[in-house]
Amino acid sequence: MVELKLSEAGSGAEESEFSENEQEIANTSGGDDVSTGGVEHAPQDQGVTENGNFHQEEDQNESDEDRHGVEESDSSEDEVAPLNTVGEVPLVWYKDEEHIGYDITGKKIKKKERQDKLDSFLASADDSKNWRKIYDEYNDEEVELTPHETKLIRKLLKGQAPHANFDPYAPYVDWFAWEDSKHPLSSAPEPKRRFIPSKWETKKVVQYVRAIRKGLIKFDKPKEEPRVYHLWGDDSSSKEKAAHGLAYIPAPKPKLPGHDESYNPSLEYIPTQEEINSYQLMFEEDRPKFIPKRFTSLRSVPAYEKAVSESFERCLDLYLCPRARKKRINIDPESLKPKLPSRKNLKPYPTTCYLEYRGHKGAVLSISTEASGEWIASGSNDGTVRVWEVETGRCLRIWELGEAVQHVAWNPSSDLPILAVSAGQDVFILNTGFGKEEDQKRVKELLHVETHPEPDDSSNTASIVGWAQDARHEGVRLKHFKTVSSVEWHRKGDYFSTVMPTDILLAIILGSILIHQLSKKVTQRIPFKLHGLPVSSTFHPTRSVFFVSTKKNVRVYDLLKQKLVKKLETGFREVSSIAIHPGGDNVIVGSKDGKMAWFDMDLSSQPYRVLKCHPKDITSVAFHRSYPLFASCSDDCTAYVFHGMVYSDLNQNPLIVPLEILRGHTSANGRGVMDCKFHPRQPWLFTAGADSVIRLFCH
Repeated sequence: MVELKLSEAGSGAEESEFSENEQEIANTSGGDDVSTGGVEHAPQDQGVTENGNFHQEEDQNESDEDRHGVEESDSSEDEVAPLNTVGEVPLVWYKDEEHIGYDITGKKIKKKERQDKLDSFLASADDSKNWRKIYDEYNDEEVELTPHETKLIRKLLKGQAPHANFDPYAPYVDWFAWEDSKHPLSSAPEPKRRFIPSKWETKKVVQYVRAIRKGLIKFDKPKEEPRVYHLWGDDSSSKEKAAHGLAYIPAPKPKLPGHDESYNPSLEYIPTQEEINSYQLMFEEDRPKFIPKRFTSLRSVPAYEKAVSESFERCLDLYLCPRARKKRINIDPESLKPKLPSRKNLKPYPTTCYLEYRGHKGAVLSISTEASGEWIASGSNDGTVRVWEVETGRCLRIWELGEAVQHVAWNPSSDLPILAVSAGQDVFILNTGFGKEEDQKRVKELLHVETHPEPDDSSNTASIVGWAQDARHEGVRLKHFKTVSSVEWHRKGDYFSTVMPTDILLAIILGSILIHQLSKKVTQRIPFKLHGLPVSSTFHPTRSVFFVSTKKNVRVYDLLKQKLVKKLETGFREVSSIAIHPGGDNVIVGSKDGKMAWFDMDLSSQPYRVLKCHPKDITSVAFHRSYPLFASCSDDCTAYVFHGMVYSDLNQNPLIVPLEILRGHTSANGRGVMDCKFHPRQPWLFTAGADSVIRLFCH
């Protein structure tokens, strides 16, 4: 009996305390929102209504419920077993499923139908206890908070102890007994390090700051929530595609109907029967897709006859036509062109034909200019060699050789006015008769050949080339075993080389390139093995280096050391001509592909530039001795003039600029311009054509 009274008294005290606290909460809160975990916000106008009568009635009901709960049951809500038995697994796994877990019998717990936002808001406005309801996502049910739980939440929000019996201001109990202690626990003064900033912490902070600046420590950027959202739904499809890293490209929308598809158009838009019949004669692409018709009312409009076919074609376009993003780069075409200087700043260079030299009856195959620039020599297919005066165009001397003249070369020394001419298997050294008397005496002594010269056993070339006096032409005649294609002089004027393009076997046995010394009347083979048929040869303008061009490449030899220096890979089908820059470090090579390659000897064995300028074969290339000019001529009856500046600075590449296309020659037997040479002092260009005309182009 005593225990029963105590329990009743205790329950009554607890009830009175609860009612007082609830009254205090109702009066002080004024219906504030509760937002802890899953607690939804309560409307502000539902806190206290009708002068607190609502909360008083609610408190009485809650106290009655608590009393019955204490008397009738000894269990709490926390001891009730959970409905869902899936365990502590994330509910995200069941996001796409129709259930949220399994109950104790193993049956699936179906998800409840989610209520619309608008309906849930209206239901919460009508329900006075909605502010105490929360949604349990784990068991998929709505739970209403009890008054006791509400009281605990209120106290936690205010920062108070959740239990009413807890006293936060309990008296302090000093457990240390001071009576028996003679000394305090520690009488040491405060250490100095407590008042001085820590150096170790400062260093650590500096390390963190440097790591952040270098990017070694990166912070997670806060996720910015999009301010714009879809009003009638979420763009889930685009989000899923963006999550997989695919750029979503929407399908193109079909064309909307226009005014011509109206059911009641104006009379001028309706075609006549003749116009409809004329549509059949048009191409299908130009034929109109829709012919307008007129109906009295909308209900009399029949079904569209092409609706099924157009829908089918639309579906085919959607899944068969690929859609891809193409990034277009807007580039000005002018910016892609190389920045070249203006042609006005590169003057002077030859532009117009100033003079023509006529007299040959056949194609002029070769021309050569004298060192002083006063005379020019030409060799023709009619078997004659002519010497012309440059300024007047007069023909001063003519030699009849009887065979087609392949090549003429004027001696580079101004003191020796002699010509080297190749015609068939013979090479003639001719005295032009120009110059002073002293020069003529020296030339006659130089061109004198003894009747029986002693053979040179070391060279062993007596059977290859025979030196003989040519009394008819007042010169020297060298008899070769094959046709000589070109003759080139050394810069000092004593040595010259001849090229005989013959088969490989004879080239190995007898030698296809020979070097002759005019002062000693000696001929010798080059001490190198040629890989292929030779096309032309030339001497270096300053050093003892010899260039030999075959059909595929150009080989550079050192005559003193007698070894191969470099091999220039052209990549052409067949090389036709070669020219050396006056500086000696740059070479241009012409080919029968219509291409011209510029080689920088100090840079690489590959071409520095390949110029595709002529549609037909290039017959000759030439450098100017003093001006930064070079030219090429072709069978297309044109000659191209280029600006080629070679800088003394090795770090700066040569500047190549196309300047002018020189025309005027006519084609004969499929051939055009056969040879071109620059004037030694002026920026003039001589061209020899297959039309038996020599042209002088001046600036």
